[in-house]
Amino acid sequence: MQQEKTRNIKLTLEYDGSRYAGWQKQAGKERMVTIQGKLEEVLEKMEGKPVEVIGAARTEPGAHAYGQIANFHTASKLSAAEIKQYLNRYLPMDIAVLEACEVPDRFHASYLAKEFVYEYKVTAGEVPSVFERKYNYYCFKRPDIEKMKKAAAYLIGGHDFKAFSDNRKMKKSTVRVMKDILIYGDEKEILFRFTADDFWPHMVRILVGTLLAVGKGEMPPEAVERLLVDKEREAAGETIEARGLFLAEVHYDAAEKEPVK
Repeated sequence: MQQEKTRNIKLTLEYDGSRYAGWQKQAGKERMVTIQGKLEEVLEKMEGKPVEVIGAARTEPGAHAYGQIANFHTASKLSAAEIKQYLNRYLPMDIAVLEACEVPDRFHASYLAKEFVYEYKVTAGEVPSVFERKYNYYCFKRPDIEKMKKAAAYLIGGHDFKAFSDNRKMKKSTVRVMKDILIYGDEKEILFRFTADDFWPHMVRILVGTLLAVGKGEMPPEAVERLLVDKEREAAGETIEARGLFLAEVHYDAAEKEPVK
């Protein structure tokens, strides 16, 4: 019997993660609503059989995305543009497909990702904004940006980030390479932007919680250097809420992301 020919489709997605239990479906937890689950539900209707969607990053419950990357294989005769239209027609309005293109069969959204960029938004002010409450972390006292930048400088490069993990039994290496940290803002909003070779769940939220503690004068900038040496989670900042967290970009080698002509 001849095997059905399939194509590999790459998706660029944005979503509001407020009502979702993260990106990934959980075994034995079918009732949990996830981004992956919603995509596969719509694609199964299109394909007439189950479809597995692979995401570049397993964003956390409540976290959002500007540029999540995913891929799936399909035997559908629809063009990539028609698949994009189909998905946007039937997906809920808090998930959108920004781009769809056919890529080589070897492309894997997760395994081939080289860098991830996350952003975290913080609002400072006397009164929390009604309109930003779902997407920004509220901080009553405006933190000192220059102190946070000084602390962030210690995090650049390859380090063991064990102090920034909530998983005490984490078996994988906690060594990561932090490529860049940008912190900028005005009187009302501060944006943190992290670029690294990889992140694990809660890592960005703990990093921001720690930098905010520095900015609010609860610890000196130099304490961050000590955290990398001592690797003690208890000495780092809190794991702040996921609502201000956005997956902004996923980077690949140029040859891996080229669409099929």
